[in-house]
Amino acid sequence: MSHALAGVLTGASIKSIELDPDEGGATRMSGGISWITLPAGYLGSSFIGACLIACGFDTTSSKVACIVLAVFFVFTLWWARKNWLTWVLVAGLGVLIILAWFIADSVALRYVILFVGVMSCMYSIWDIIDDTIDRKVNESDASKFAEVCGCCGSQVWGVFWLIVSFLFFILGILVGVMAFKETASQQAASKFLDSPIH
Repeated sequence: MSHALAGVLTGASIKSIELDPDEGGATRMSGGISWITLPAGYLGSSFIGACLIACGFDTTSSKVACIVLAVFFVFTLWWARKNWLTWVLVAGLGVLIILAWFIADSVALRYVILFVGVMSCMYSIWDIIDDTIDRKVNESDASKFAEVCGCCGSQVWGVFWLIVSFLFFILGILVGVMAFKETASQQAASKFLDSPIH
């Protein structure tokens, strides 16, 4: 999704998004600015994960994050119309989010959002190490980025992106801890998009 978002923001036309259970996925686009769209998969996933981690420390913020995720889901399903795996994963996560919204004043929703955020950050970190530093694939976004930039190899860019991803992860936790200091009972008192089931 991050590649597609970066592509749209830089004027690309998104053709499709495909999820692959073994390789992560592929975004087919034409146009855009490649030095922004290529690292967007790694860094965008880390950034979105960090935002979700921060939101996971507060019930109201978790609800807002769910609304934002729903918008991302709609765009993802639009671009991935022909990919059944995408539909199954988005539907499964959507059902989980809806169920969590209704459990114990949406406290369960916080944990779902935290889980999705941590998984997004951790997958990005693992993917950077796997694709660029360990070099288990011959061609990656990092190798294409190195070609476009003309300086430094893909492993150097991988190390740089790994550091940025770790910083996003840590900042997500710190922002969540520092910004949301209310207790669970204080958060439960908030009636923002309150669940009818208590």
